[in-house]
Amino acid sequence: MSKTGALDLASGLGGKIDKTQVLSAVEKYEQYHVFHGGEEEERKANYTDMVNKYYDLVTSFYEFGWGESFHFAARWNGESLRESIKRHEHFLALQLGLKPGHKVLDVGCGIGGPLREIARFSSTSVTGLNNNEYQIARGKELNRIAGVDKTCNFVKADFMNMPFPESSFDAVYAIEATCHAPDAYGCYKEIYRVLKPGQCFAAYEWCMTDSFDPSNQQHQKIKAEIEIGDGLPDIRSTRQCLEALKQAGFEVIWEKDLAVDSPVPWYLPLDKNHFSLSSFRLTAIGRFITKNMVKALEFVGIAPRGSQRVQDFLEKAAEGLVEGGRKEIFTPMYFFLARKPPSESQ
Repeated sequence: MSKTGALDLASGLGGKIDKTQVLSAVEKYEQYHVFHGGEEEERKANYTDMVNKYYDLVTSFYEFGWGESFHFAARWNGESLRESIKRHEHFLALQLGLKPGHKVLDVGCGIGGPLREIARFSSTSVTGLNNNEYQIARGKELNRIAGVDKTCNFVKADFMNMPFPESSFDAVYAIEATCHAPDAYGCYKEIYRVLKPGQCFAAYEWCMTDSFDPSNQQHQKIKAEIEIGDGLPDIRSTRQCLEALKQAGFEVIWEKDLAVDSPVPWYLPLDKNHFSLSSFRLTAIGRFITKNMVKALEFVGIAPRGSQRVQDFLEKAAEGLVEGGRKEIFTPMYFFLARKPPSESQ
């Protein structure tokens, strides 16, 4: 069950940021990015502040538009967006071979939509790792409503420095989350540390594909739009992610860009030429209504100042994602399944 009303959206805007400070937080966030003169190294050095500001600012918008699971999915013809998202989560659980009683870690769990779905699907206990207070508070409330609060929990921490002993988990997964890490190797190495020997890590990564040309200005513009609209320090290539996994010590069982074979384009929900009643809020008309609703709520003082600016950079992200998908230079679902060797000597 997700927030659905305009007043719910307005009350959540800004997350844990004081409502009077939302505009200054938006301005600070924007300054990290290329469109406002920001540099990649500054984004990496200050990724904790940047990503926290981002999720405080956008979580209510995400939940209003997407529901509880903030990710894309490969999709079959005739399948709804919601059905495809659930299947995407179930697929990951099956690849990991999750069994009742397993202790599982969700790295960068958002408000816990996938966590709850996977826990119920596999009868496992899932710990959600997140560094954003507002999302954790919202996730705990949704866990209680879903009745999984006794078996699933949240830990506030940075995934570059996890507060867990070595070999704590039977499985680890990340869904479109570790793209926020300033360094893929450092993040994967920490995941490797907390995973039990012989067990697996699976993820959907946001990546630039082999078709991305760094010397192409249009390609660079699309990449910059995705980075500002989605709180990313830098978007790595699929090859960089694969190399970082191996350097961290993982055996890569298999990897593939699942966007390639998706019968329905993953970016279709954001395409302005597409209309859907089931995901109406993501369509051009739905986003136009949301934009004007936020404008009105900000004007009358219900939504904090700066809310419309957040809507603007999310719109920029949507444009970048659609163009990146059409040109096949970007994917949100580079999938890999990797295993920690049964013994360190291997």
